[in-house]
Amino acid sequence: MFKVGDKVVYPMHGAGIIESIEKREVLGDTRKYFVLRMPVGEMKLLVPVANVEDVGLRQVIDGDLVQQVLDVLKQERRLSTANWNRRYRAHLEKMKTGDVFAIAEVVRNLMARDRDKGLSTGERKMLDTASQILASELALAQNIEQETALELLAHSQE
Repeated sequence: MFKVGDKVVYPMHGAGIIESIEKREVLGDTRKYFVLRMPVGEMKLLVPVANVEDVGLRQVIDGDLVQQVLDVLKQERRLSTANWNRRYRAHLEKMKTGDVFAIAEVVRNLMARDRDKGLSTGERKMLDTASQILASELALAQNIEQETALELLAHSQE
C-alpha cells in the first residue's frame, strides 16, 4: 500500500507525489482518497484508495531504470505503414497501460514519424502528452526539474 510522500504514476496523467490520505464524502458515500500533487501544472488528483489497482497507480521507477527508458528512445524505429487512425489507437492503448517502457515507445515512434513525415494534429498532441507523462516520471525518478527531463527526452533521439 502507498503512503504519504510516495512518488507514484497515475496512467494518462503522469507522475506525482502522495500529499495526503483523506476521507471525503462524495454523493453521500464516504471514502478514503490519496491526494496526489502533480508537479506539472500544480494539479491535484483524488484517487480512491479502494480503486488503486483498477486505475493502475504504481510506484515511480527507480533511478537505475532511467537509462533503460532512455535506451528505448534511442532504438531504431521502422515507420508504420498503418493509417494515422490505427497508429493513434495503438499508441493510445500503450499509454493507457501506464507502463514507462510503452510510453517511451510511443514517444520514440512519434518523434521518428515527426522527423520523417510529420504528424497529424492528433498525433502531435499525443506526442506532447506522452512526452509530459514520461518526463514527469523521469523527473521524479532522478530528482530533476521537468524541463531538464524534457531536454533529456529530446537529446536521446539525436
